[in-house]
Amino acid sequence: MSSLVRTEPLRGEPPLLVPGDPYSVVVLLRGYAEPEGGDNAVRADGSVTLVLPQAWSPTSGHRHPPPSGGGAKTSLEEAARGPILVDTGGPWAQEALLGALAGQGVAPGDVTLVVGTHGHSDHIGNLGLFPGAALLVSHDFCLPGGHYLPHGLNEECPLRLGPGLEVWATPGHGGQRDVSLVVAGTALGTVVVAGDVFERDGDEDSWQALSEDPVAQERSRKRVLGAADLVVPGHGAPFRVLREVSQPEKKGLDQRQQEPAVD
Repeated sequence: MSSLVRTEPLRGEPPLLVPGDPYSVVVLLRGYAEPEGGDNAVRADGSVTLVLPQAWSPTSGHRHPPPSGGGAKTSLEEAARGPILVDTGGPWAQEALLGALAGQGVAPGDVTLVVGTHGHSDHIGNLGLFPGAALLVSHDFCLPGGHYLPHGLNEECPLRLGPGLEVWATPGHGGQRDVSLVVAGTALGTVVVAGDVFERDGDEDSWQALSEDPVAQERSRKRVLGAADLVVPGHGAPFRVLREVSQPEKKGLDQRQQEPAVD
């Protein structure tokens, strides 16, 4: 069934909590990108999002990722049992990040997995705060200490971290290795933390100029809009994705509903 898609910013200031089972999503810091001075200079930082398993609490203790002998699948699933951070912002936002985590009862040592959507400095500038976490930055997955594991992520094969929790390959903005985190089962439906697949709501006039591969990014954008009920973009407020059946289809549905059933 085809549908019309429109978007609508989610109201409220960070931290924005979207409860869910088995994972809740908290937008800790809202990204921004603002012109500054001349020569097309921009002042920017990326959004930072926390994903909390319902079963985790500050008193449950720190869970270390397993040894590498278990392979990437086992290691990812184990790492996802604790707090997951998606992007870290730039190093200039370190104090804001630490304060936002503390507001959720999360210490840097509690974070068991950091997902970096791509390798730009405004999205992974604070990785050094989480030496005990497993890191999935773009398509590179490593355990603490720098032990890298192959995993096979591609556009047809996501990485499953837990029930309704996946990492998708969403190439385009930073090249071929960008990723997004997909969280199903929240109070607002499926949340996609999309990095810079979307700069912000209503970015149709600007995203292509910032993309290393606009063709791939267009494909990623369509995929995200087809699955998400809420998108956390890289540099703006989260926005809802609302779908409406097109008018011709609505008319056809109405006509079929009025027709008598045929035995």
